Amino acid sequence: MQPGMPDMSMLLQQVQQMQEEMSAAEVTGQAGNGLVEITTTAPLQTSGLEIRRVRIDPKVVDPDDVDTLQDLIVGALEDAVAKAAALQQQKMGPLAGGLGPPRLGPPCSRAPSRP
Repeated sequence: MQPGMPDMSMLLQQVQQMQEEMSAAEVTGQAGNGLVEITTTAPLQTSGLEIRRVRIDPKVVDPDDVDTLQDLIVGALEDAVAKAAALQQQKMGPLAGGLGPPRLGPPCSRAPSRP
């Protein structure tokens, strides 16, 4: 190991421990001031995210307005995913040395126009 370089085996152990902790962690997203709540896991890889619970306030269930309920469910899920990502960043930040996730460059909002 070179001076100034982190001990990779220790770093790997820390990451594995963090993966175990994050797999057990849960976050709850909500929409409509809590009318819809979705609780998910907060794994380090979003492909492992599991929905644990869905709570829908009966006040929001209207057979004539299914669109609103669907929008609230999507909003609550998006909120839960954002909270899981924030928790991941909070927990992994010290291990990553504050480097943050890799970036590929600025987002491309649209293709350049041609003359």
